Amino acid sequence: MRPEEINLTTFEETLRASGRLIYTSVGRSMLPLLREGRDVLLIETAPDYRVGDAVLFRRPGVQGRGAYVLHRILRIGPEGYWIVGDNCTDGETVARENVLGVLTGVRRGGKRMLRSTDLLYRLYVACWCRPYRLRFLILRLLRFARRCVSWLYRRLRG
Repeated sequence: MRPEEINLTTFEETLRASGRLIYTSVGRSMLPLLREGRDVLLIETAPDYRVGDAVLFRRPGVQGRGAYVLHRILRIGPEGYWIVGDNCTDGETVARENVLGVLTGVRRGGKRMLRSTDLLYRLYVACWCRPYRLRFLILRLLRFARRCVSWLYRRLRG
């Protein structure tokens, strides 16, 4: 197949045409649930979105990597959704019209699909994602501890 014969589509076009999108995860913002390059994600369109949903959205005006982002809804307000990655401490507000679909399944390797309706997934969301203020504190403490250990290691080594 010649390069000019390849039909490249955007995520929006794929979701509009079939109502679902399957792609490999990129980035570390959704750790520990999603692992870059190892997980295959199933995104599907939905009529509405709830707190706790991991949604795919498009950042307006951004091209290339970072244009499409999968993060979790933590609050719903009049201006849109407040969305944060599971491994992040900073969030952003996303307008409703920029949300394309919701994560409905994850497959790692050849294992079975973990669906967003499965008990294990729902426990993960309830214990790690919903208490986001506690999660932010834990993540900040871990990052501070890593910096301290790194600083101490450099001091002792050199």
